[in-house]
Amino acid sequence: MAFDPQAADLSLAASFAAWAMNDELLRRLAADGFADTRVADGVLIQHVVDGPRTITDLARRMAVTQQAASKQVADLERRSYVAREPDPADARARRVALAPRGVAVVEAGRRHRAALAGELGAALGAERVDEARRLLLEVVAVLGADAAVRARRVRPPA
Repeated sequence: MAFDPQAADLSLAASFAAWAMNDELLRRLAADGFADTRVADGVLIQHVVDGPRTITDLARRMAVTQQAASKQVADLERRSYVAREPDPADARARRVALAPRGVAVVEAGRRHRAALAGELGAALGAERVDEARRLLLEVVAVLGADAAVRARRVRPPA
């Protein structure tokens, strides 16, 4: 039996919209030379976008083990999105920072998300798109997840 998307509840409709927008964002990033970028990369990148962090801090912020954080850092480092640098406060520690390619993918992502919002506004009406955005953010707040969003501690769905 075929599923009718018009019968989707709010959580499914929001998920379907997010998936479609993320797929489009990844397509545009690939066209910019970032074909190896994954949505999951943002789980770590969101924590270093404002400045370098130690593996210990990243693990704590992402609520994972240091081993898991190190593995994700190594993967992003291999793809040149992050780099490790000495920690000026502790000669034994190293911090993880966005590499130039990481800065470029963040900037490209922001640019493409803004363009996509404009395109959706042109197709569906800017006021409707903004109302949908506000409604979804209200849902986030009602469910108590706004603090995590503000603190850049968004986790992928389990």
